[in-house]
Amino acid sequence: MRISRRVLAAAAVIAVLPLSACGSGGDDGGSADASGKIEGDITFQTWNLRANFKPYFEGLIAEFEKQYPGTDVKWIDQPAEGYADKISADAAGGTLPDVVNVSPDLVAPLAKAGLALDLDKAARQYKKEYLPGAWAGHQIPGMSGTYAFPWYLNTGPLFYNKSLFDKAGLDPDQPPKTYDELFTAALRIAEKTDGEVATLANVPTIEDFGRYGVPLMNKEGTGFTFNDAKGVELLTKYKELYDAKALDPQALTATPESSGKKFLTGAVAMNPGSALDLGNFKKQAPNLYKNIGITDQITSTGHVNMYVMGVMVNAQTERKPAAVAFAHFVTDAEHQMSFAKQVAIFPSTAGSLDDPYFTQEDGTDETRVRVAAAQSLKTAVNYTPVLFSEQMKTELRNAVARALQGKESPKEALDNAVKACDRLLQQQG
Repeated sequence: MRISRRVLAAAAVIAVLPLSACGSGGDDGGSADASGKIEGDITFQTWNLRANFKPYFEGLIAEFEKQYPGTDVKWIDQPAEGYADKISADAAGGTLPDVVNVSPDLVAPLAKAGLALDLDKAARQYKKEYLPGAWAGHQIPGMSGTYAFPWYLNTGPLFYNKSLFDKAGLDPDQPPKTYDELFTAALRIAEKTDGEVATLANVPTIEDFGRYGVPLMNKEGTGFTFNDAKGVELLTKYKELYDAKALDPQALTATPESSGKKFLTGAVAMNPGSALDLGNFKKQAPNLYKNIGITDQITSTGHVNMYVMGVMVNAQTERKPAAVAFAHFVTDAEHQMSFAKQVAIFPSTAGSLDDPYFTQEDGTDETRVRVAAAQSLKTAVNYTPVLFSEQMKTELRNAVARALQGKESPKEALDNAVKACDRLLQQQG
């Protein structure tokens, strides 16, 4: 996946396979046995990583081929645009590479079609090497098994503008820690600035409902449940913020990039981000950087949100031992750590987050963010359901917009969104 200012935040693009490609749930395309000699030619596909990390991957492949004489890894890198469509076309046409860089939502239709190897069967000896939450990231509701090795993770703090808090009479050194405190502070800032400064710039997404403690799906993975009383409560709170201009009026059409710009210009008091953003603040908004506050994600569950990227093995590969060995090689502790030191992401391997690189601060904000994020990742959760497609996200976003604009009540809007998402879920096969 392309690593950018919003690392992994835009990673969820569902690949809906043609119905003709669908297999029986849990079918792994043949034997899950990955034992045998590690040899032969395999293909490895990444998601827009060649431009920035060509030397890293060429070195990684050379190291693997040296360790396993008789192997040859052909590296393919696909552009970010249309990646899901490319995977869908390859899956339908029988040309899916042996080892594929995926996000959890991309792996779901492949697993349902019997094209993703079940690692709980084929590579269970490696499970203990990874953080439990990361290993679970590529499990599919309603199916047994795990369908990709966890690769890199990311999460981030909430940034806030201390000067805007101070001007509103709020303690700039005591940012909101709970949702109640957040909503109270947001209304206060809007009131004190006559609606000129919003505290938040984005409408709630599915992960926000998850962080608030809303149950998102039933355990069987057959239906969505985010329209329960707690979900309605959250959307009702956002409606109150929207009416008071404590939620930016343009939030209905906002993107992470547009929200970031609003935060840079002082039009918004708080915004989520990552360590990568600090360098951007320093260059583009030195006054903001001087007044930057850093606090934890707000959650009612005690678990922050985690984005996870994975490496899947094609269940139909003719070189299963080599493909599994290489997927594990890419994602083992040594290679995840070396990759994490090149870019602001985090390894998914157990124990890696205890490395001094992730535990020791040097007095800079960058290391402060990195250390805090690494600590929170140990118990983080990927709240976005793997079955929650782009179409479903659109349905939820439209429902939220109708509620905020007063066209439907929060309950009516969420009820309709759940009905629409359930219909789309049935169409996934």
